[in-house]
Amino acid sequence: MSKYKSLRPILWTENLDDTIGFYIHILGFTLQERNDDWQWASLEKDGVEIMLTKPNQHENFKGIGFTGSFYFTVDHVDELWEDLKTKAKVCYEIETFDWRMREFAVYDNNGYILQFGQHIDEISKEE
Repeated sequence: MSKYKSLRPILWTENLDDTIGFYIHILGFTLQERNDDWQWASLEKDGVEIMLTKPNQHENFKGIGFTGSFYFTVDHVDELWEDLKTKAKVCYEIETFDWRMREFAVYDNNGYILQFGQHIDEISKEE
């Protein structure tokens, strides 16, 4: 049986430079590779990888239309919230939910929802 090893989402963007800038300067990702002929880039932070691309003609692109969100499990979620709450448009503020996750969400420069969460049991170990 096949083993799934990782998931690397490919986010479509109409402005590759702006999106690379958001992920590098706001979220702290590092540009791993870029190919302007393909209108494509790969970014990484702490083992999390995201690819960006400008849609091509066979993808029938009609603007950003992803119907979900991207959920990042992080440590020091409160510190991250303090850092991001003034740098990105907030979707919802930090809160501890019934499912024992402390989390918040922001929008990236394209309108994708980026959620960041940490299990509350891990937070108490940090203190």
